[in-house]
Amino acid sequence: MNQEANPSVVLFEQVVLRGCGLDVHEKTVVATIDGEGIVRETRTFDTYTSSLNELSEWLQLHQISDVAMESTGVYWKPVFNILDESFKVTLVNARHLKNVPGRKTDKKDSQWICKLLLAGLLKASFIPEEKIRDLRNLTRYSTKLTQEMAAEKNRIQKILEEANIKLSSVVSDISGTVAIKLIDGLITGRTDLEAMIDECYHGKMKASKAELLKAITGRMAPSHRFMLKQMKHHISYLESQIAVVQLEIDSLLEQDQQSIGLLTTIPGVSKLTAVKLLAETGTKVEQTFGSTKRLAKWAGICPGNNESGGKKLSGRTTHGNKYLKSLLVEAAWAATRTKGTYLRAKYNSMAASKGKKKALLIIGHKILNAVYIILSSQQPYQAFSVEEFEIRRNQTRIKHLKNELKELGITA
Repeated sequence: MNQEANPSVVLFEQVVLRGCGLDVHEKTVVATIDGEGIVRETRTFDTYTSSLNELSEWLQLHQISDVAMESTGVYWKPVFNILDESFKVTLVNARHLKNVPGRKTDKKDSQWICKLLLAGLLKASFIPEEKIRDLRNLTRYSTKLTQEMAAEKNRIQKILEEANIKLSSVVSDISGTVAIKLIDGLITGRTDLEAMIDECYHGKMKASKAELLKAITGRMAPSHRFMLKQMKHHISYLESQIAVVQLEIDSLLEQDQQSIGLLTTIPGVSKLTAVKLLAETGTKVEQTFGSTKRLAKWAGICPGNNESGGKKLSGRTTHGNKYLKSLLVEAAWAATRTKGTYLRAKYNSMAASKGKKKALLIIGHKILNAVYIILSSQQPYQAFSVEEFEIRRNQTRIKHLKNELKELGITA
């Protein structure tokens, strides 16, 4: 086809000499090779390891140097595991390619990816080293187990309500020591409720013994006892599994205890949160992202740019790493509960003008900036004191008010 006669064909400057574009699916991989000295060719391979090895040998035969593919679910991982040893693999966010018109087949998909790769127009996604990938799997699995355990506790609350047991109305947490002992007694069928309360009651409880007696007096049926017993067994199992996973996490992070300790100097960041942050960002943030802005953009924790015709439109946060984003919001919420810290003072200031939800994102953004600086410099967290923050805020407000007076024609 004559490209000069067909204006629909886009001409790109070639950056990569020889490349391959992959359209990855669950059962098949469609590969297109192109570049200097070779004729463009497209082949389809199975996703079994033996077929992927054949794909690697085919690419090596044609002296392919770069490979690009979309990050489709988990299907890219087996392909990456085989090709990463011999080629420079670029993983691309599928969202960056989905709106390209005229690609209706797997073959055209792979050809388009190959063309963009040769032109150097693909933006690579962050693929951490194998150790961090293993750590991610463990921390995300641990989070899922914790969520399952929370769901079981909610089911226990539901069964108690069904049995006319109003324990949650008089205790702050049905997972507390006193509540657990009372629930265990009810499961075993004890009817001496007053004696049961005397055995576990302590003076620090806000509820009186009489209130506890009213709360646990209900109609506990055998089916309720059976369900509660099964749920408690499940919770015990989940707790043991979380402990086992945590041991494996600790063994992986044996060499990174200093970084974890430094991250815990950030208000709101516990040891568990620090481990999860490392699992998402990796330890080499400066080499990977280059700046705090790029890290925040990747996490989806900063405002987006949306300008047209000189007007700034919606600046809502962009899509990013949802695990890291939720983790930062949790850490931000914990930071707002710390006393006498810059992050809490900043949150109170932002919440008054922007609302609590946006203020939490702002604090999460600041925590992420602190993570980048700490991991890059290996220095503990440092921030303004509350007094310094108030002074700087007042100076900014004075400057703003002076400008308003100047616009009104009033000179100080």
